[in-house]
Amino acid sequence: MRLFLSSYRFGAHYDRFAALVGEPGPIAIIPNACDAWPAAWTSAVTSDRAPLRHAGFRPDVVDLRDYIGRTGELEKTLRRYPALWVRGGNTFVLRAQFARSGADLVLRDLLGEDALVYAGYSAGACLLTPDLHGLESADDPAEVLPACEVETRWDGLGLVDRRIVPHVDSPATDPDGVCTALAAKFRTEGIPHWALTDDDAVIVEGDRAEVLLGRP
Repeated sequence: MRLFLSSYRFGAHYDRFAALVGEPGPIAIIPNACDAWPAAWTSAVTSDRAPLRHAGFRPDVVDLRDYIGRTGELEKTLRRYPALWVRGGNTFVLRAQFARSGADLVLRDLLGEDALVYAGYSAGACLLTPDLHGLESADDPAEVLPACEVETRWDGLGLVDRRIVPHVDSPATDPDGVCTALAAKFRTEGIPHWALTDDDAVIVEGDRAEVLLGRP
């Protein structure tokens, strides 16, 4: 299993992302964390295409809504890519769309085979944690039902062993300090978590997790 999990895009560790993924090539962008915000969906995708293209990748959008009831087709599609890029947005919406499309099951299989690298930031990173409790202070669970037509789920995919709090001490992406406060709450309650600033990232290779703090 190879994971690159960050607070905001590459953080300050593009070199480690590149080393994990290998030679730039095709990469699938999964933007469904933005499905509750249709007016911003296209611009959100464009904002992620640009840095990936600049780095030499060839990004394609894989919209999980196109694969509801077509899990086998989704697996075939994702097998064409050596890497996935799962962007930020609403973690609860993203979790719902992974469940509706079967992407949660497909991803587990593909990562188990080491068939691809998963790169996720913000919601895309939080998705892989054991559960999503606490994130309601930053993401609105009430957006799930109108956007996805299903109830909110509170379980993450459980592919890492602790919660992730992005945007800690990062006023550009968390101007109200909500995430910083959530990390402090988890710390007080003794809840295992990774508190990530927008420069930080976590790399998982096999059973080994490495936290990359700040700028190299």
